[in-house]
Amino acid sequence: MKQSLQTGGNIVLSAFKGTVIVTHDISHLIDISLTAFLVTDAGKVQGDSGIVFYNQPEGPLGVATFISPNDLGNTKNHKINFDLSKAPAGITKVAVTLTEDNAAGFSNVKNLRAEIHVGGDVIQLIPSNFTNENGIVVLELYLKNGQPKARAIWKGFVSGLDGLCRNYGVEVSESVEQNLSSVSQATKKKEPVSEESLNHSLASINLEKIKGKINLDKGKDPVLIEKTPEITASVSWKTGTDYDIYALVYTTDGKQIDVAMFGAAGVPPLKRFGNGAVEHMGDVGRDSKSVKTEIIKIRLNDSILGVVPVVYSAQSNGTGSFYRYKVSMCIDNHQGTSVMISANNASKNDRVYTCVPGVLLNTPNGILIKAVELYSKPGSEKRPKLKMGSTGMVEILMDKGPINDYK
Repeated sequence: MKQSLQTGGNIVLSAFKGTVIVTHDISHLIDISLTAFLVTDAGKVQGDSGIVFYNQPEGPLGVATFISPNDLGNTKNHKINFDLSKAPAGITKVAVTLTEDNAAGFSNVKNLRAEIHVGGDVIQLIPSNFTNENGIVVLELYLKNGQPKARAIWKGFVSGLDGLCRNYGVEVSESVEQNLSSVSQATKKKEPVSEESLNHSLASINLEKIKGKINLDKGKDPVLIEKTPEITASVSWKTGTDYDIYALVYTTDGKQIDVAMFGAAGVPPLKRFGNGAVEHMGDVGRDSKSVKTEIIKIRLNDSILGVVPVVYSAQSNGTGSFYRYKVSMCIDNHQGTSVMISANNASKNDRVYTCVPGVLLNTPNGILIKAVELYSKPGSEKRPKLKMGSTGMVEILMDKGPINDYK
């Protein structure tokens, strides 16, 4: 049976167990994430386990389970399963929320819908109109006198995930500087690494600056190097294919800037950013050298939070395996310290076109470098995308950005 629920309305559910589905039109202007907060009668989380999202997909006892979003035609589908009969002691409510992580606001989210599928029923929630809000409480699932119920909320926040976290009693950092030196109590125990996202949790890292030449592998602790006036990120590979390097720059005001000699859908080519703060030194093309190298120069300033070099091989270049051509990235501060990250974990798949070897984070104490070795899905020509995660740290989302222009 289909039913509708207006904003502010509540309804008794026919079962304790079901699924919340949120859908909207796909657009390169927006990036929507779903997060559930497990809260008490006071409306507050009890600790780390009180947040369910892509990086912590299951709540305690299975009361809520995050399902990775998927595309169906022009529609993005977000899902979360729930079973209120499994709610831990003290937890009486599951708040399902959304954030728009491109700072475009929910006014740019078209055909936003939410449904609760439970016991053979489909309950449709009619959304409010939104403008510049980038965080929304969609609905609450709760227990009342032992009955499972739902309430349509559709309340917006202009402070995004930070506002939602504060609303539910999760501690969040007050500034980017604090984000680089501390992690909220609610998330600092996590060490999430996946093929699609990476949270850089810096709180537990107490590093002295390294010197000399080192090799840094995926899974190893990050290293800190001296911040010098000019740093280079050089990518090298054996001849035989034509790779290209570009850089994703994440600024302290939450913007991503792509520094690349070629464009992508809606993103024009950009050789230099910030008066040379990040600069591409040119495409080497196809030459006869046994080893080819492209270089990004980095002259960090206080407006840059992180730089993510990316290695790419277009389909039009022919097949190219990061494993076969021995791709490596060297980060050099030109004062005696260099860090080498090699594609040691690459597969032999010729249809993997994008690799993120490592990340440079601009901290007050120096440049923090982490080997990540993230790879795109086979056949994907989409760029990675950067966002600020729930920990207040930079995340890398593979295959979530615009499609590279045909080269």
